[in-house]
Amino acid sequence: MIDIKFLRENPDAVKENIKKKFQEHKLGLVDEVIELDDKRRAAQQEADDLRAQMNKASKEIGALMGQGKKDEAEKAKAEVAELKQRIKDLEPVEKELADKVEEIMMKIPNIIDPSVPIGPDDSCNVEIEKFGEPVVPDFEIPYHTDIMERFNGIDLDAAGKVAGNGFYYLMGDIARLHSAVISYARDFMIDKGFTYCIPPFMIRSNVVTGVMSFEEMDAMMYKIEGEDLYLIGTSEHSMIGKFIDTLNDEANLPYTLTSYSPCFRKEKGAHGIEERGVYRIHQFEKQEMIVVCKPEESKKYYDILWNNTVDLFRSLDIPVRTLECCSGDLADLKVKSCDVEAWSPRQKKYFEVGSCSNLGDAQARRLKIRVKDENGNKYFAHTLNNTVVAPPRMLIAFLENNLREDGSVAIPKALQPYMGGKSELIPIK
Repeated sequence: MIDIKFLRENPDAVKENIKKKFQEHKLGLVDEVIELDDKRRAAQQEADDLRAQMNKASKEIGALMGQGKKDEAEKAKAEVAELKQRIKDLEPVEKELADKVEEIMMKIPNIIDPSVPIGPDDSCNVEIEKFGEPVVPDFEIPYHTDIMERFNGIDLDAAGKVAGNGFYYLMGDIARLHSAVISYARDFMIDKGFTYCIPPFMIRSNVVTGVMSFEEMDAMMYKIEGEDLYLIGTSEHSMIGKFIDTLNDEANLPYTLTSYSPCFRKEKGAHGIEERGVYRIHQFEKQEMIVVCKPEESKKYYDILWNNTVDLFRSLDIPVRTLECCSGDLADLKVKSCDVEAWSPRQKKYFEVGSCSNLGDAQARRLKIRVKDENGNKYFAHTLNNTVVAPPRMLIAFLENNLREDGSVAIPKALQPYMGGKSELIPIK
């Protein structure tokens, strides 16, 4: 959510930003919110003026009583009562206008960074850099579920009976590999200086609306029936929510946290053949990283975050690349974002395995995450997040890039301690 003062003073800039995000249907919201904000401020000013009159009249009552002017004092009392009632009548009007302003402001997209490429959708995302040499082996690489089945490592049919489509059972070495990747990612981030955290896996609605747009909320979140609780779609949401309604000492910044959690997502819409198996699912586990920092440091930490993911994948012998997300592919709260994509030897192309985002002060403004500097000045923090690793997609990249012609899978040295010292997986089938 952008600053209402900025919108009030720069309506044309806000409208231009909306156009860059190809959301022309939201252009009218700018004028609407300015009109409502004018009415809100007018109602607030009227209420303030009435309170000042009431305070003045209240003080006069005592003086009049002291002078023995009882009739005039009673008249002043009646005036105070009348002013009090008018203020009482204005309060719901103020609140209604303030609520309407906030509701509309939450629909207006954040101002994107000037470096963001302009385009309507992800087809306009721009490759930044490649890391590692993508290799296509001489032998055929099966689909990832077929590789897993050679190890008796997955059961989609049983999961379908128990929970429906979009779920899975991982078994044996594949399940162990999944857990090994999560444990390795945890220690990898701790070694980077991040504080490890296991957060709540459910969050309240005020946190949900604080960390994401309404469109994202509808497409992603599962609500707990009868409760003001949602299952998290990513631990970033509860991690940022940890700082809701806080005033933080600037000397303690930045907060750099890494978290483990299961994640739950609706994943609405039809998906192609490449997104079956464990690519796009309703439940998965993930290691995440977040930063809460001073505004002038958010660009620096943005680069640190995506580099962490690149380093982790390269430590497991998986080639990756980074893509700059274009304006139309950015969620409304994001200032700037890039995807990390892993190489798929089977598809002979890269696919998304993580996303790094700088949200500026949008989440902090919604959640009231403030900072106080050494002079007592207060401001909103900047928040950032990035995927360390989400094993379902990581498993696809890992198995394809480490598969040998005889069907065995090599275990890179970095991961061997988490696999009981194993240097390879031998297929059962």
